Amino acid sequence: MGTEELVEVVLPGKVEPEGLRIRHGQVPVAGPGQVLIRMEATGVSFAEQQMRRGRYYDQPAFPFVPGYDLVGTVVDTGAGVEPGLAGVRVAALVKVGGWASHVLVDAADVVPVPDGIGAAQAETLVVNGITAWQMLHRKARVRAGQTILVHGANGGVGSVLVQLARAAGVHVIGTASARHHDALRAQGVVPVDYRAGDVAARVRELAPGGVDAVFDHVGGRGIVDSWRLLAPGGTLVSYGSASTRDDEGSKQWPVLKLLGRVWLWNALPNRRHAYFYNAWAGHALAKDRFRARLRADLTQVFAALQRGDITARIAAQLPLARVADALRLAESGTVAGKVVLTP
Repeated sequence: MGTEELVEVVLPGKVEPEGLRIRHGQVPVAGPGQVLIRMEATGVSFAEQQMRRGRYYDQPAFPFVPGYDLVGTVVDTGAGVEPGLAGVRVAALVKVGGWASHVLVDAADVVPVPDGIGAAQAETLVVNGITAWQMLHRKARVRAGQTILVHGANGGVGSVLVQLARAAGVHVIGTASARHHDALRAQGVVPVDYRAGDVAARVRELAPGGVDAVFDHVGGRGIVDSWRLLAPGGTLVSYGSASTRDDEGSKQWPVLKLLGRVWLWNALPNRRHAYFYNAWAGHALAKDRFRARLRADLTQVFAALQRGDITARIAAQLPLARVADALRLAESGTVAGKVVLTP
């Protein structure tokens, strides 16, 4: 590997963004079945905002290297790996470990990035793109002509979800603060200000018979409104508890409470469905199926980008050394799109 060194960001415990540490070391060597990726782009996702507070429900013990996903070029392949992967730009979903100059990943977990898509562009669509695609097409199974409600329609996942839904011929109502409404209207979305009065009442005016699907990352008490807005046969997809990010107490409890509600709602004879979406579902039990699905879905997302169905929204690009600034910016709620870290 020549004179290169490993640079990685360590989360030492519950700290403010300034408490993140930069660690230097030796570049690792790819073992059997592995590839070594030289990172070109990684990002700040909601998971890291929860992890630094100790609020992500299955985060590893401190200290660890965060970084939910990354895009980069394969620079070394281990035994049993197709040597042709060397030199290929790939994306990987890793949950932790992405905030580093070099990352070891199982070769079976990487997805090639098509030519013509930049590393930062691709990065905005790894975790957000997979989440949006799978919720829309695998969980809610939306069809053209249906109407859906997307909470946080300008957010990382929400903005991709909205664009994929519009490309599929779906009517979209999206909640966002007023400053994002013009941009949403330009995408064919009917915006609702979540800060102004009764959101549920406004959605009922727009969709008197209810909506065919609701995508809710907020959790907390508002999830009950989301359920009540469903039309018969409709689907609620819950994918987080953003409302509890700054809470004290158990990090499992908000998720368990959501899961309990979802289970109960599904048990009731009401023809509606509720899901709690987790990008890692099936990873432990059916790894090959999980990998095949991930590859298929991320490939679809990249194709949608190439067709112009979706855009890659880069809020800012900062070097790994400025990770504290990047995390502050992502948490500020003032940017649209993904905050991307580069080497």
